Amino acid sequence: MKPEIISWLLEGDPSIRWQVQRDLLNASPAKYESERRKIAKQGWGARLLSLQDSSGTWGGGMYGPKWTSTTYTMLTLRQLGLPPNNPRAKRACKLFLDEGFYTDGGINFFSYSWKYSETCVTSMILALLTYFRYPDERIHAVASYVIGEQMPDGGWNCESRKGATHSSFHTTISALEGLYEYQCTYPEKKKRITQVRARGHEFLLAHRLYKSHRTGEVFDAKMTAMPFPPRWRYDFLRALDYFRACDAPRDERMSDAIELLQKKQKKEGLWTLNSGMSGRKYFDLEKAGHPSRWNTLRALRILNWWNGEKSPLRKALCG
Repeated sequence: MKPEIISWLLEGDPSIRWQVQRDLLNASPAKYESERRKIAKQGWGARLLSLQDSSGTWGGGMYGPKWTSTTYTMLTLRQLGLPPNNPRAKRACKLFLDEGFYTDGGINFFSYSWKYSETCVTSMILALLTYFRYPDERIHAVASYVIGEQMPDGGWNCESRKGATHSSFHTTISALEGLYEYQCTYPEKKKRITQVRARGHEFLLAHRLYKSHRTGEVFDAKMTAMPFPPRWRYDFLRALDYFRACDAPRDERMSDAIELLQKKQKKEGLWTLNSGMSGRKYFDLEKAGHPSRWNTLRALRILNWWNGEKSPLRKALCG
């Protein structure tokens, strides 16, 4: 890693700086946690927290409008690394359960029109509840719902109740992230959750992370892009960063995605940002088409992991 790239990364938002210190510089927990605490007071994190309304929500809704609602704002705050003990985040977690916990054990913000919980939404909320360490026994039912929705091919698909027989990349990555957070928060569940996640890993690996398992062709060109934040959408970089975060065994079937990541590096050593999905937003974290600290940070730590370089024992998705 070039010193000038590290310096450039450290000139960014606190949410970038603390992860650079932890994941690239192997700084002490005392140092990077001190930087992490600034997220609630400075930069992107502070701006998002200031937009929470008096009822504890963002955007006037739990899941919609996209992308200013409570769910998507909280997903961004998690990706920034907002400390789990943040009281505003915990207030939103209470609302997720009080307004969304459904009779089937999952999360259903649409009970007026849907008679079952939605797997993608339930998985994202599971990740948030466990990342922010919200103390509520209903969380175990939410995790059980996600586990129960796993399909025969090892992945998940929110359309399975409508007849889908093949798992979805999008639903699968959300389920894996949610279950990993759950495993981190409740280590006594590790044996069972590890087995469930292993089947999900095999689904993604069988597709070499972004290809058709039948033809070997790119399944969806959008999966080869590098947006941030990813919101509900799957992409190869999100998948690689998940595998890195949980320190999964390096598998040859990831090599196509690693090569793609290397090809996207610019000659100055940086990676750019692709545009995300259209919709409402409070502000841009970075400009599409420009060098991206988020993508450069994520790419460098993925490549370090892939090359077997030592990294902190504490994994990114474990808070």
